[in-house]
Amino acid sequence: MLSFGSDEVWPSLLNIGIALAVIAVILGVVVWRGRRRGSRTIALDAALTLSGWWILMSAVGAVVCIFKAFTVPWAEFDGQTHVYLDWPAGLACSEFGDSATTMLTCGSEQLSEFTVGQASLGLRLLAASAQLSSLALATMPAVIVAVICFQTLRGRAFSRSVTRGLTGGAIAVLVFGVAADLLSGIAATAGLREVFSPDSEWYPSFYQLTVTPLPFVGALGLLALAAVFRQGTRLEQERAQLQQEKAVLEKDTEGLV
Repeated sequence: MLSFGSDEVWPSLLNIGIALAVIAVILGVVVWRGRRRGSRTIALDAALTLSGWWILMSAVGAVVCIFKAFTVPWAEFDGQTHVYLDWPAGLACSEFGDSATTMLTCGSEQLSEFTVGQASLGLRLLAASAQLSSLALATMPAVIVAVICFQTLRGRAFSRSVTRGLTGGAIAVLVFGVAADLLSGIAATAGLREVFSPDSEWYPSFYQLTVTPLPFVGALGLLALAAVFRQGTRLEQERAQLQQEKAVLEKDTEGLV
């Protein structure tokens, strides 16, 4: 994910443009090398290169996440909790329906993104587990694309390796997706419970856990794609068998002509 912040919109857009330009340069180098070699699989080469970089950066991020869990005294959390903070009193807002002009309606915000200092090792490991699950889920598309591109470049687009990769990817998306949702909520609530005492108004009385349908939809889509590739593999095998039978028949009839 590309994310930049600034006081004005143009510096942020400039940073986004620079990052996109770097990606474009990488793609340009891949395309240039492919054309120079006379390659007919430039799109596959570019997709494989980008997915490889994606996987590499995710691996570096995973190492950093694990390293932080054991070396720094703080932990970062991003998950739903049953703790809501009222908007600041200085923020101009009105109760619902009380304003005749365009104005914010007063409300509260769920405490979901925060950092706990001097966190225990168990809490840091729990937070790291949630972050690793989210990172693994975000990396799965790159892994699946890399498997498909690699096998296709080898001339084995419809092979058992691709089908198994898609099936394994579906399982991984489902497992990591559900784990990321659950661990994020559990870690965030556990973090607040370690900070506040049970008699505090900020102490979460229960765990606010949510599982989104996206992992299930993603897993179902990958299973459907695996079925398509499985059918393609079956057709490839049948075609190879017919060609073999045709070759045997032609060899047997050579002396009869």
